[in-house]
Amino acid sequence: MAASASSTFSQSLLSRAIPNHPATHNSALPPHSLSFLSAVKPSLPSARAAASSSRRRSTRSRSSCAVVRAAAVETLQKTDTELVEKSVNTIRFLAIDAVEKANSGHPGLPMGCAPMGHILYDEVMRYNPKNPYWFNRDRFVLSAGHGCMLQYALLHLAGYDAVKEDLKQFRQWGSQTPGHPENFETPGVEVTTAVGPLGQGIANAVGLALAEKHLAARYNKPDAEIVDHYTYVILGDGCQMEGIANEACSLAGHWGLGKLIAFYDDNHISIDGDTEIAFTENVDARFEALGWHVIWVKNGNTGYDEIRAAIEEAKAVKDKPTMIKVTTTIGFGSPNKANSYSVHGAALGSKEVEATRQNLGWPFEPFHVPEDVKKHWSRHTPEGAALEAEWNAKFAEYSKKYPEEAAELKSITTGELPSGWESALPTYTPESAADATRNLSQQNLNALATVLPGFLGGSADLASSNMTLMKAFGDFQKSTPEERNLRFGVREHGMGAICNGIALHSPGFIPYCATFFVFTDYMRGAMRISALSEAGVIYVMTHDSIGLGEDGPTHQPIEHIASFRAMPNIFMFRPADGNETAGAYKIAVESRKTPSVLALSRQKLPQLPGTSIEGVAKGGYVISDNSTGNKPDVILAGTGSELEIAAKAGDELRKEGKAVRVVSLVSWELYDKQSDEYKESVFPAGVTARVSIEAASTFGWQKFVGDKGKAIGIDKFGASAPAGKIYKEYGLTVEAVIEAAKSFF
Repeated sequence: MAASASSTFSQSLLSRAIPNHPATHNSALPPHSLSFLSAVKPSLPSARAAASSSRRRSTRSRSSCAVVRAAAVETLQKTDTELVEKSVNTIRFLAIDAVEKANSGHPGLPMGCAPMGHILYDEVMRYNPKNPYWFNRDRFVLSAGHGCMLQYALLHLAGYDAVKEDLKQFRQWGSQTPGHPENFETPGVEVTTAVGPLGQGIANAVGLALAEKHLAARYNKPDAEIVDHYTYVILGDGCQMEGIANEACSLAGHWGLGKLIAFYDDNHISIDGDTEIAFTENVDARFEALGWHVIWVKNGNTGYDEIRAAIEEAKAVKDKPTMIKVTTTIGFGSPNKANSYSVHGAALGSKEVEATRQNLGWPFEPFHVPEDVKKHWSRHTPEGAALEAEWNAKFAEYSKKYPEEAAELKSITTGELPSGWESALPTYTPESAADATRNLSQQNLNALATVLPGFLGGSADLASSNMTLMKAFGDFQKSTPEERNLRFGVREHGMGAICNGIALHSPGFIPYCATFFVFTDYMRGAMRISALSEAGVIYVMTHDSIGLGEDGPTHQPIEHIASFRAMPNIFMFRPADGNETAGAYKIAVESRKTPSVLALSRQKLPQLPGTSIEGVAKGGYVISDNSTGNKPDVILAGTGSELEIAAKAGDELRKEGKAVRVVSLVSWELYDKQSDEYKESVFPAGVTARVSIEAASTFGWQKFVGDKGKAIGIDKFGASAPAGKIYKEYGLTVEAVIEAAKSFF
């Protein structure tokens, strides 16, 4: 029964069951409110339609799944509409009960989105609950991560490891059901999403869908479709408001990601109230303009057949992503809080929970899963195992016919790097030509592209300046998805989040993205999620300091290095020359669960004696030293372009008979991981005469130079002038280092 057909009956019933509901006082409710009017006596889909949808889903499996498939179809053919509704309400009440027990969380979205969640996980998606990381699974992203109890309930019913006790420990210490979806905590969660960085999830999903399209284009054969899966998303009004969502969805439309299907939970409620106070644009028209296919499901509360039909229509559109706008009622079934902001981010309260139980006819105790619902969902375990076994058999045949392609794909799906890949990294000597580290980075990128099958990436409209084009490959475009250069346009935030999705699709994907270092301010949210979600993205950030010169302070990073050094689980590299650039790439490629930032120079730098790939792995190491017994007169430390300044100052001081140690601190994070014995060999505790130099904020350097040492840096904004002039005016010179060092003698 659609909302439009049932509105008269429902308003009449509502006036008796919910005296305080606005419908009893004003029949002129907003159009989106009408969907709530079937909450008391929701309509049910036909059993025939449910069985038909299940049969459609089952056809995606091949012969080796015949027995399981037939059993599943037979089971669903016997499923009546009452059981479908009971399953949907099970999802709702698992969410209600978990939020209530924690007295914290967001029950409204799970209550409204339970029907689409049920259809996706029970009827549409292909997955193996006992192996959440099976390669050819369909991916699901809850971009509106605050409604995570929806996903936890679905994972629980489907047989994942988010078991009942974890539901009871929602938002508690050590639980697999944290307050927002975290891929590193909960098996079955693909990416980390949240109410804070809303829009990250849909952008991650674009990356996941891009990865599938790319791999399918590279490895599928006319006689072997080895890559074939969909990416499904649920996003809300908040996601739609965030700019990152528009950036990513613009690219999804441009790239024609036909296996990306996004469900827009159109419930018109945000934390502050009805979205009419701040969000009145025509979302449908915007997405059509972005190149998406758009479908509107007007009754997302009980219109199961509408949702099923929308999914079928979306799958029939191969050349565009699809947005299915599903109009729902937030907090569906709650007599006094549905369709209001009060159900968005707080527990219902015991009285309203009881009222909701009565309203939806739910007589069960908290966290109860009825036996018939449990039995119905239990088929996903054998069916999922059969789907994976079938794919494994298909891949075995594929490997015999196409061994080279199979080896590459296996590297990407398992994360096993090709043997000897690191030998492709270039090495340099002091006699090698001076060059900007951005150019040296390009040499490394192109070397790695030839040996790493999962290496791909691009720039935010700055490829010719960031030097990030892979010369052996063309551009990933709608008609050439097999290529590996990604053109992101001026969309830094979306770029970072899309790369997170690529990295989390398969462990052997090594995505990189690039822009000017100062523009990390536009993508910091995505970079933080990289670190949090253990996505090993490589951030190639050029124009790293005042050394870029005339473009001035708008383009000159000052505090940026310090800010990334303060961020957990991210490597901040500032290489000084070719060997250090190669060393940074070696660590970045190997570190699949830690993202890396490479801050690279625009200006030319010499190839310094003493630098090495091996030294970079230590984070900090000695590049020159004329002292004996680990007792230098002074230690000079630097990074990037200023390491040359420290080295020259050391040479001058040695001419005066001083014992000088020069240290490169290319990555503080790696240095911090070294043993105390190693650290003592670099910075002996007995040597307090220490000077650091870096063309950036001095914040943090005290831990190396100590209370008695001197940190030379920049604690104000830059200026517009030739680089040499700025360095001189700001005191970043050999003479300044020598003067600071002599103050200790």
